[in-house]
Amino acid sequence: MIPLHPQQVPGRSDRLRWVIPAGILTGTGALAEVPEPLAALLSDGTLAQIALEGEAVVTCLGADRTWPGEGARVRTALHAALDDPAGWIPATGIAPCDDDALLYGAAREVLAGPVGDFARSHGGSIDLVGVRDGIVTVRLGGACHGCPASWFTLHQRLECQLRRRHPGLREVRNAASQVSLFGRSYDSPEAPS
Repeated sequence: MIPLHPQQVPGRSDRLRWVIPAGILTGTGALAEVPEPLAALLSDGTLAQIALEGEAVVTCLGADRTWPGEGARVRTALHAALDDPAGWIPATGIAPCDDDALLYGAAREVLAGPVGDFARSHGGSIDLVGVRDGIVTVRLGGACHGCPASWFTLHQRLECQLRRRHPGLREVRNAASQVSLFGRSYDSPEAPS
């Protein structure tokens, strides 16, 4: 049996990320087809959506469903479905499953983990400001603010790790440098709701 670890998607009580070991499933985004145990939960309205996010399967509950009431059924179906990796067919031409919310969750994990640990070990911090249209905006604090090596940390550490988890990432921006060459400010990104 493939191990699963459920995590709440920030700001979304109807969604759970089921973290799975690396290499089990590949790709990100919406799915056109899933193996039968999960397809049955989509058909009966238990689940509204299922998407892949690197090393996680993101499930969205149907209307009027709760995780305490449906969590065990979803876990059981997911365990069975993971035994059929060929049954996971990516969607083409279908709108992504709230891609910015998936990217937001991945960014929070990376910043809470190795990249954030690296910044903290040097007396700095990297805070997630928001995600919009595949662009992750962060704010550097402490020793990271104004540090000449911060570009390397943002692009060679944060951006590389995010791309591995979420290939739809467009770029990582530092909130302190959001003025374009033409003197206009970018919109202030917000966390997806």
